[in-house]
Amino acid sequence: MSVVVLVSGRGSNMQALLEAGIPVSAVISNRRDARALGIAAQRGIATGVVDHRAFPSRDAFDSALAAEVERYEPHLVVLAGFMRILGAGFVERFAGRVMNIHPSLLPAFPGLHTHQRALEAGVKVHGCTVHFVTADLDHGPIVVQAVVPVLPGDDPDRLAARVLAQEHVVFPRAVNWFLEDRLVIEKGRVSVKGNDAQLAISDRP
Repeated sequence: MSVVVLVSGRGSNMQALLEAGIPVSAVISNRRDARALGIAAQRGIATGVVDHRAFPSRDAFDSALAAEVERYEPHLVVLAGFMRILGAGFVERFAGRVMNIHPSLLPAFPGLHTHQRALEAGVKVHGCTVHFVTADLDHGPIVVQAVVPVLPGDDPDRLAARVLAQEHVVFPRAVNWFLEDRLVIEKGRVSVKGNDAQLAISDRP
């Protein structure tokens, strides 16, 4: 089994995958200064950079990125803090084999600044979602979610830290389910074979 991880920054979710024993064959970034590349290289994992600024269009970038990913013949492509929107061409090329983690309880708060938006909305719970990637931003089939309470006095940083801790739990779990061939997608919904794990995981205060 082979997993390729796409990153843009510090790589904390990538580290969680590595520490969980996920068989990562390569880490690829759109930014040469992504700290995750150094972490991966120190562990002897192949790294690559496909700088989006070097391409005249999104389609050209997506094509080059897909070619780089395919060098490693991955069973799964994982977005771990990858801050570029992938076009339909890339998604179709790896259909059913691209997984992302998003810092909200989708379908609530897709896109950016999720923690600030959750606080402004006055929600009582927040969390993260692992989902398959489709051409619709942050709207692919949901694999698993983790819920954290929104506490009195929370600010975006405190809330983000609690959510991130849960990301590091559920992301490796979801990737392992995929590699174990336990995920079934039917009519846009995901179930886990032999387990009730589609239920949300809670972080209690």
